[in-house]
Amino acid sequence: MATGHESHAVRTNRPCRPSWVAAALLLSLYAAAPWAQYPTRPIRLLVPNPPGGATDTIARVVSPRLGEALGQPVVVENRPGSNGNLSSELVARAAPDGYTLLLGQDSQIVISPHLYANLPVDTLKDLAPVATLVTTQMVLTANPALPAKNLREFLDYARRANPPLAYASIGNGSQHHLTMEMLKARAGIELVHVPYKGGGPATIAVLAGEVPVMFGGNSVTALIRAGKLRGLAVAGKNRSATFPELPTLSEIFPGFEVTAWIGIFTAAGVPAPVLSKLHGEINRLLSSADVRDKVRGVGGLEPFISTPEEFAALIRAEYAKYGEVVKAVGVKID
Repeated sequence: MATGHESHAVRTNRPCRPSWVAAALLLSLYAAAPWAQYPTRPIRLLVPNPPGGATDTIARVVSPRLGEALGQPVVVENRPGSNGNLSSELVARAAPDGYTLLLGQDSQIVISPHLYANLPVDTLKDLAPVATLVTTQMVLTANPALPAKNLREFLDYARRANPPLAYASIGNGSQHHLTMEMLKARAGIELVHVPYKGGGPATIAVLAGEVPVMFGGNSVTALIRAGKLRGLAVAGKNRSATFPELPTLSEIFPGFEVTAWIGIFTAAGVPAPVLSKLHGEINRLLSSADVRDKVRGVGGLEPFISTPEEFAALIRAEYAKYGEVVKAVGVKID
């Protein structure tokens, strides 16, 4: 049986919580408090294209719902210029507080760094991925006058063509350009590149028969449905929900996969609680039936939900893939 003295000794030798631990705990709670209230003012969402296109439409579908979820307005600002690089720089240089967001296209993030020798932004280091939004299929599209009714007929016709067939793209170094160059290499065909200034002019050129074929995105969807252009194949991993009858290129060329995507980015250094809150709310709204229907109503677009780890892995893989393609093609933009 312990004596009173022994009992006192046990009590006084019991380890006590150091005061510095409590102080550190209070300090961490104090530091996290401002971000727990995020956001407390309106958020800017920069769009790299003029009003009216698919990216602008998606921004205006997402922004009001995201604003409702966050309790603050999300204001869309169109900042076109330098193939999207202007908006990337504005977001990268903004304060890392989560109040300036970028509606970023894959071409801005994973292709432009390989095309521009003096790009003012390191897209992998200066921008932080927040969440994926949508994907769209790249569709191999032909003028109906081209005597090729399907993908195999097109490849055979292109191999025999003399002089070589021409193809349109939305611009030098664009995803449309690089996807066709990838197909040329895999299929062993020769095609002559004719770059246009944007999806509208390129689509009009194919529609008019000025150029017989192109890879198109959102701009060709309605025209294929109307029978004014002919879809031959899609470049994504899986068949398109919009054009389920079209084969994927990977059905003939295993491993051939190009899926265009759009996501939300912000400045590097934004606190993790802010990134987590934005990511969670964006995924929630993409899961809602009405937002999914609105996204699909844009034409050829599909909601794209991913984890932060999946988004980061996608960016790294696509950055490496397009770096190799740009090097092989030899295209550069000053």
